[in-house]
Amino acid sequence: MKYTKIPQTDIKVSKICLGTMTYGQQNTESEGHEQLDYAKEKGVNFFDTAEMYSIPGRKETQGSSERILGTWLKEQKREDFVVATKVTGPMEYFNYLRPNLGFSKNVIHDALDQSLKRLQTDYADVYQLHWPERNVNFFGQRNYTHNPNEKWIDNFKEVIETLDGLVKEGKIRHYGVSNETSWGVMRQVAESNNNNLTTCKTIQNPYSLLNRTFEINLAEVALREQIGLLAYSPLAFGVLSGKYLNGNLPEKSRLKLFPNYSRYSNPQALQLTAAYADLASKNNMSLTELSLAFVNQRPFVTGTIIGATTMDQLKENIGSIQFDLSDDLLKEIDQIQNLQPNPAP
Repeated sequence: MKYTKIPQTDIKVSKICLGTMTYGQQNTESEGHEQLDYAKEKGVNFFDTAEMYSIPGRKETQGSSERILGTWLKEQKREDFVVATKVTGPMEYFNYLRPNLGFSKNVIHDALDQSLKRLQTDYADVYQLHWPERNVNFFGQRNYTHNPNEKWIDNFKEVIETLDGLVKEGKIRHYGVSNETSWGVMRQVAESNNNNLTTCKTIQNPYSLLNRTFEINLAEVALREQIGLLAYSPLAFGVLSGKYLNGNLPEKSRLKLFPNYSRYSNPQALQLTAAYADLASKNNMSLTELSLAFVNQRPFVTGTIIGATTMDQLKENIGSIQFDLSDDLLKEIDQIQNLQPNPAP
């Protein structure tokens, strides 16, 4: 395993971060524990979850991923692992979670307490705002459309003050954001610096060979402000494993089970996927290995969040850490990307 540190901290984390959002629907508790045991054996010490998981979000399974991680975590030496979880942002679909979704002080405190209870731990290493409260382009939206009638009122300072208080209480070690824009991250930085408050350490956004929008401006923010990317969907919902090429739709695959998860399955994305598959084959790698190795070695990436439903998938995903892509190979990747720079935002 390769390791790095969460920026601006002394927290050592594996470059591979195991995501748990399948635990509770696609994976049972015993399967989740098997994955966690294997990941631990291979040196993975970094795990990501959220209060709204498992995925897809459902009232009946809400919190299942945290609970499954928690029943494993209670049998471990807690300080050996880094656990990141998230508080849900406003979205009408998730109103079953609580009637006042958002980041008020009361909501954040209640959400964290519930997460810690499910995780069977006293603290979260990284507590993340799952998506912004304001109107913004995320979850597959390429362009920002302004809503002049938006009801959101700038509350960055109040939210960070709440998180700062939780750091001082010892309930969280650091905080991060997710599905955020460069404007949002810089507002976080400005409010923290101007008010001597704890600072944002991570940003969890999508990043893969099919979605490199992070590089447009957030990469500069991440490097200059020392905020590490926790890259989610590095295999683009499994598309970059190659299993959906040539019209294939394997049984029990995510797209077979949940057809609405089609963010990375448009014709342009599949065309590029085929080109990346040919490049991987030419270099004696699987498409999965090429895709994850690319993300692993980007200078702004602190952790690559993998997710798997089978042990074979997990082994291949974790094994990607052994690959180092040459400069020539990276240039070939860029040449393919130039054909369609961001087919699946």
